Amino acid sequence: MLSREEYIRLSLELNLFFARIAKEHSIFLETSFTGRDARFAEQADNFKVHFEGLLAETIVLSNGVISPEVVASGELVTPLTLSAEQVSAFYTGVQINSNITQAEASIVGNPGMIGNPLLEQRIFNLNQKAISLASALAQFKSTVLNNVISCRMFTTNYPLLLDHIIREAQFYLKMLTKLQRREAILTEQELLEQEVFWNRIMAEHSMFIRGLLDPSEVELIRTANNFGNEFSELTREAVAALDQTMALTNVTDESLKATTKLRDFKTVGTKGLIDCSIKAIAYPLLGDHVLREANHYLRILKMFQR
Repeated sequence: MLSREEYIRLSLELNLFFARIAKEHSIFLETSFTGRDARFAEQADNFKVHFEGLLAETIVLSNGVISPEVVASGELVTPLTLSAEQVSAFYTGVQINSNITQAEASIVGNPGMIGNPLLEQRIFNLNQKAISLASALAQFKSTVLNNVISCRMFTTNYPLLLDHIIREAQFYLKMLTKLQRREAILTEQELLEQEVFWNRIMAEHSMFIRGLLDPSEVELIRTANNFGNEFSELTREAVAALDQTMALTNVTDESLKATTKLRDFKTVGTKGLIDCSIKAIAYPLLGDHVLREANHYLRILKMFQR
């Protein structure tokens, strides 16, 4: 059973990270449709606006409340986020509220936060709003994926990417539901399940990067491919550890080293998309998005070492 302080802090940290992720998923969807499916693009933009509202509300509640570790992790915003948004808005024409990014970058952590009943009720209401929004977005993503794989729709997103962002929405919903029940979300079993989840996500990020690079970027494609293979193997090892046929410590150490290297690769790639030194069919916000997910996963992995 979570204490009031844990419930408040963990809820805010989850929403700060995933509301931004969901907002950007909405942008990735919006820019992927053809003119024939303008109605779907409008729906995606509507989700973007709602998640911006959710994120803005979360930021107001978070200052001086969340942990300093989360603030310092680079999972909420990175030094590249603002530039990535500005360049991506220029390329796509999609309006992105960068005031929210600046506000999120200014959040101050508090290691000794003391919860109060009034804030607890506001957090409960925030989580309920997040559950409703995330559920609707997951359903929208599923509709798009079903349309694509049945050849009723074309988008510039890979079907695997659509499946990928559905799984992330389902994970967000799972964590929100646990928190609303005051269940712990950072138990040893939960952390191990997250290692399986995030290793698969990192493998797929590598595959998407490989497929979005211009064919002339031979070295970058080779590096991305190697990361894809490495994380696919780490996913299998994490599953084996979950089934207790492999030592967890060894797998986690390998995951930590590999994710650190992938984080550095994503940082270079995002900078290259911002300054136009890398040729690809991706805009910088996608690079910063997957970079923040790597930063988030690194913080989770470090919890195993405590």
